[in-house]
Amino acid sequence: MENWHLPITIVPGLGLLILSTSNLMVTLSNEINALIENSKQEAIIVRKLKQLKLLNMAMVFFYVAVALLLVSAVCNGLYAIDKVSLYISILAIIFALIGLISLIIYSFRAVTIRQNQFKNKRD
Repeated sequence: MENWHLPITIVPGLGLLILSTSNLMVTLSNEINALIENSKQEAIIVRKLKQLKLLNMAMVFFYVAVALLLVSAVCNGLYAIDKVSLYISILAIIFALIGLISLIIYSFRAVTIRQNQFKNKRD
């Protein structure tokens, strides 16, 4: 019961990831909205919509990770179920890593989309 608070120490970091990802989602949504109203570049719009879906997936993984970390802390703090708490914490870290991988994929694709937009504008 003495280390029940350890899973909760990760939550602020995940909170910052959630905050930055939601800012990315708002910016991307505004960009998509502007493209839909002002442009005929349907291929770029479709790719950006896929990007928005990827960001949404990352957010869901981060939310689940936070929930699991809180459940882990409660299991360990109130009920002293050490093994279950450890497994829940490991599962939470896996979900957080999947969310981070989604953000990495988003970043690589975002650069490619920007390059394609620049090439289309130049041509």
